[in-house]
Amino acid sequence: MKCPHCHENIEVYRNPVPTVDIIIEVEGKIVLIERKNPPHGWAIPGGFVDYGESYETAAIREAEEETGIKVSNLLQFRTYSDPKRDPRQHTASTVFIATGNTRPVAADDALRAELFSEDNLPELVFDHKIILSDYFKARNK
Repeated sequence: MKCPHCHENIEVYRNPVPTVDIIIEVEGKIVLIERKNPPHGWAIPGGFVDYGESYETAAIREAEEETGIKVSNLLQFRTYSDPKRDPRQHTASTVFIATGNTRPVAADDALRAELFSEDNLPELVFDHKIILSDYFKARNK
């Protein structure tokens, strides 16, 4: 590829795109959203990290944008980076766990936001079934 300014050849790198997901605990349950945009289905709240934004700030922002919940007690859980985890592109998601003290209200790109327990989870998109399986195993230790 040619640089648009100096017209020298430059290499273009294809790197994973950073995302965050946030498991919000409310009243002993977790918050899931039903996505407005493809891929459609139920998911852990989350999204892309903006340029100049920390992953922690992105997780807090996404939680509030999609569920209306201002979270507290934010803790990093794990990172998931399987190149096939998102059908749109290669993403690497850092997953956080946090506490919410209000019921969720769908906003931004969420059609619905509801509370679920481990034994009544809906079908999930992306690799969120794996993430929640790991979360419940760690929580139930």
